[in-house]
Amino acid sequence: MSKQRLHGKAWLLLLFRLQGKVAIITGASSGIGAEAARIFVENGAYVVIADINDQLGHQVATSIGLDKVSYHHCDVKDEKQVEETVAFAVEKYGTLDIMFSNAGITGQNSTILDYDLDAFDNTIAVNLRGATAAIKHAARVMVAKKIRGSIICTASVAASVGGCADHDYTASKHGLIGLMRSTCGELGAYGIRVNCISPYAVATPLACKAHNMKPSEIEAICTDFANLKGITLKTTHIAEVALFLASHESAYISGQDLVVDGGFLAINRCLPTGHDNP
Repeated sequence: MSKQRLHGKAWLLLLFRLQGKVAIITGASSGIGAEAARIFVENGAYVVIADINDQLGHQVATSIGLDKVSYHHCDVKDEKQVEETVAFAVEKYGTLDIMFSNAGITGQNSTILDYDLDAFDNTIAVNLRGATAAIKHAARVMVAKKIRGSIICTASVAASVGGCADHDYTASKHGLIGLMRSTCGELGAYGIRVNCISPYAVATPLACKAHNMKPSEIEAICTDFANLKGITLKTTHIAEVALFLASHESAYISGQDLVVDGGFLAINRCLPTGHDNP
């Protein structure tokens, strides 16, 4: 084969990194999930958008193209709905290669002294229990069909440190990292990879609603606290990392928390340094 043809083949593999793959993305009616759905399809995948917002979910699916995208109602707190969503994907597309467990909520803005434990239970149910159900039912299909699949969970920088998010959100994301590592240990025997993505703050519709702020306002605040200057973190950046973890390019990456924070967690800004700007 000529060098030109080899280069052409490599280019096609890069362009269509998920060619023919089938993915479920939870929480994909907006924000990171919706952007991931678009990017996955651009790279050749068939995608099932799973969400509780039916109107938005159908709109996103239609905007991308119903020949490649389907919508299925799914409240990840209900394991039966997660199981039914996985069954829907397999029935419609014949298989399941990628589970992107992205659904989540922000949690309650409260001090521990006035904490509402029912609200805490709800956050854990969505962010941690929901991810557990997604991993469980995706893995069942992958194991049965002998698919060397990729399971990805959206965590957060709050999974590694305290003090930058609400208590219940922080606890749920810390738990999610443990869940990812534990299931990675079991599913590696079947060739199934499990990883997390931990973003720094992104001005998603969910975040804007939770804080009652415009995207530009959230981005301005986050930019002030960010370590890496000159760039604003967008949903596209996170979706592209999900694409990497879903693709053959990360074939030997499992059990990792891929932090996308521009160095936020790498430094301690409590004390000034000689590099700080006046």
